[in-house]
Amino acid sequence: MNHPDRRTGYVAWQIGQIMAARMERALRPLQLTLAQHRALMQAVLDPGVSSATAARRAAITPQSMGTAVNGLVERGMLERRTTPGDRRTQRLHVTEAGVRLAAEAAATVDAAHAEALQALTPAEQEQTHALLLKLLASLNPSALEGGDAV
Repeated sequence: MNHPDRRTGYVAWQIGQIMAARMERALRPLQLTLAQHRALMQAVLDPGVSSATAARRAAITPQSMGTAVNGLVERGMLERRTTPGDRRTQRLHVTEAGVRLAAEAAATVDAAHAEALQALTPAEQEQTHALLLKLLASLNPSALEGGDAV
């Protein structure tokens, strides 16, 4: 039997926690939380996405996504709009300032990823990424909806 701390799920969880902490630190100078980054990127990649859909894709609670969206709306990075015929569902649209912030955040996150993954060769990085996407597709297919996986 494998040591409990070496099971794939536990190792993936540890890596996820470490990566989240690294990204939070990297995004802090931009005054973005990881949840806000996810909300902003969802609105960039899928204009008009609902907050509920963005939450499902990011695998966070609707309440956490709502808090993230509220902060971005207050800063003028996102706008909530209703669509004709569906006045209850608020759709997220990125502002010009939000587009600029998203580009800066993407570069910041890319640098944090590159630093974290430097222990792997480029081929190992590609293989690991492909395997993780396969698991994600099985465990949370919503995460891969709406354009590029983010």
